[in-house]
Amino acid sequence: MISPPATILFDGVCNLCNGFVQFVIRHDAAGRFRFASLQSASGQALLAAHGITLPATGPETVLLVEGGQVYTHSTAVLRIARGLGGAWRLLYAGRLLPRAFRDALYRFVARHRYQWFGRQDACTLPTPELQQRFL
Repeated sequence: MISPPATILFDGVCNLCNGFVQFVIRHDAAGRFRFASLQSASGQALLAAHGITLPATGPETVLLVEGGQVYTHSTAVLRIARGLGGAWRLLYAGRLLPRAFRDALYRFVARHRYQWFGRQDACTLPTPELQQRFL
């Protein structure tokens, strides 16, 4: 039985987040992941379906919806790396580090992502070839 694709929810105006999505697309030959920006109607519907509301300050994490579960922060990134297969799955060993440490590091980068990497005025639209992977 083939499992449904996992969905990565990301901050659509964040350059770092958009770069991460492009990285996943390049390394996800099996098409295991699909994508939705947190600002999109599809992203908002997925959040609502899982009872998640974004903080008033805006998105602070990439989310992974997989097998009916929602993963956030470093756990989401590690599970995505594992899903890419190949050598990337070795990064999943990072789960052996204490989650509080991993998430503190994640939150530090997230707090500074606009300052370090910039932001866009609007979400990037996928190319026609990638449209089917975006919700």
